[in-house]
Amino acid sequence: MTRVASSILLASGSPRRRELLSLLGFPFSVVVADVDEADGAGESPQAMVQRLSLAKALAVSAMHARALVVAADTTVALDGASLGKPADAAEARAMLRALRGRPHQVYSGLTVAQGGQTLTDLAESDVWMRDYDDKELARYVASRDPLDKAGAYAVQNASFHPARRVEGCFASVMGLPLCHLARTLARLGVAVLTDVPAACQAHTGFACRVFAEILGE
Repeated sequence: MTRVASSILLASGSPRRRELLSLLGFPFSVVVADVDEADGAGESPQAMVQRLSLAKALAVSAMHARALVVAADTTVALDGASLGKPADAAEARAMLRALRGRPHQVYSGLTVAQGGQTLTDLAESDVWMRDYDDKELARYVASRDPLDKAGAYAVQNASFHPARRVEGCFASVMGLPLCHLARTLARLGVAVLTDVPAACQAHTGFACRVFAEILGE
């Protein structure tokens, strides 16, 4: 039996996740989860984002037992090593130099929780960065846009335009894989009335090639 969610709690203060979640058409509120986001010893990037998304969902569910909670965590992985949010401008510059002209992976863990039930999913995308020059890099770091983002970049930044190619879920690289979220909500019996692939592609301007695989269309 499917039902329509009356409201959602988003366990994140990220403006990108708020922006993306609004495309699904659900009313939602934001409750920031207080979770230690440190890497676990020997933990893969894939395992880390799933663990942290679950921890965030459970933290908010503990305060709002009946709520439908959505939580996510995203990391950039270069040569298998996770690149989180840079601590300062110097670390942002170092990350962007390491990524320049190279492919890397972006992993987003996603958890939906309600009434003691949790479902966790994983989105994986490949991103190829442009060979941006040092002046472009310096201007971008000076804008401070990289400082709250995994891997020190926003794939959707129109002035820096860091990526030359994305394979996978563009919304996941932004921080919230919408088709994965629609699939997870459906598994919990929550109907999504919005045409999610159409809404996502119209908003991001990215011609997605993976939504049919995710949603079974």
